[in-house]
Amino acid sequence: MALDAALALGVLVTMMAGSFIDPHAEHGGKWGARTPDALSIALMVAAAALLVARRRAPMPVLAATSALTIAELVTGDPRAPVAMSAVVALYTVASTTDRPTTWRVGLLTMTVLTGTAMLAGPLAWYDQENLGIFAWTGMAATAGDAVRSRRAFVHAIRERAERAERTREEEARRRVAEERLRIARDLHDVVAHHIALVNVQAGVAAHVMDKRPDQAKEALAHVREASRSALNELRATVGLLRQSGDPEAPTEPAPGLERLDELVGTFHSAGLAVEVARTDEGTPLPAAVDLAAYRVIQEALTNVRKHAGQEAKAEVSVVRVGPNMEITVLDNGTGLDTSTGQDDAAEGAGGGHGLLGMRERVAALGGALTTGPRYGGGFRVHAILPLKTSATAVEEAEAAVRP
Repeated sequence: MALDAALALGVLVTMMAGSFIDPHAEHGGKWGARTPDALSIALMVAAAALLVARRRAPMPVLAATSALTIAELVTGDPRAPVAMSAVVALYTVASTTDRPTTWRVGLLTMTVLTGTAMLAGPLAWYDQENLGIFAWTGMAATAGDAVRSRRAFVHAIRERAERAERTREEEARRRVAEERLRIARDLHDVVAHHIALVNVQAGVAAHVMDKRPDQAKEALAHVREASRSALNELRATVGLLRQSGDPEAPTEPAPGLERLDELVGTFHSAGLAVEVARTDEGTPLPAAVDLAAYRVIQEALTNVRKHAGQEAKAEVSVVRVGPNMEITVLDNGTGLDTSTGQDDAAEGAGGGHGLLGMRERVAALGGALTTGPRYGGGFRVHAILPLKTSATAVEEAEAAVRP
């Protein structure tokens, strides 16, 4: 409102000054060559006062200032520049409406004001003041339309930038959620495996403590080793959550099938007989596939140790079949306490996530996981992991186009 009031005052001063200038006077005598009458002064004051409301009601202000301009064109002699207020009002309309409205209103204003000045004014129709009305109203409409277009362009750029920023934030949140899910899977696999071994070895130590202390000491040594391994893997996994500047960042690589013998050895120490058959020796594996294969075997053997019974045996096979790696874990557990019975029951109750974690891990690589009881007893876990994931396919495509 203050800006519009200042603009209205400036327009009034300009109109007052212009009303004392006669463009037809001889050189050097233009200023003061004519003096506006009382009606012209009243029209100029009224037209300038209307400009205070030009932003709130652009169309009514344009109509009112145009009417006052027409009145001045018909009655004013000598003529006062009341048309300046209509020019400002037309600019406001053009800068706040759309282009079709600007063209219609602009052409109508130009035609009415110029036609009135030529046909009903005191000057000749070809006088330069009449042509000046036509030029100034046309420039006002054009300038207002240009300002409106620029505002729309800047607004579109700002909106596009905000949309891009929101997209980046959503992508960042999605990646954080995926990373948290991956870390949660790793934590579950590590804790479930080592705690199961600790539980078994502690039970053995308690059972033979009095009669066979040497065997109890050996079992406690296995407990200590399993707990140490669990702490090391937990430290490495949780270390992924550190910030870039934090000290002691984890440097140990994620486990893979090269540590399969070590994994099987821990189960042997816990009293689980495990046989391993591999035909994948020397097959290079993507890091994600290697880790997923290791975690699937680890979780499956942990379930066998927990649920298949004390006399259960397990068979692990790792086979390369075309573009896929197939992981199979079988056990001969008997009775209702199988590797799937309690785990699936716990999942149904909301407490177990072993099989669910394996399915999500395999599905994330585009593979497939099937689990279920075997005919005659026992349980079977079968995972198919594609060796060429989407990430490795992109890397190979980029390498192929490099010079």
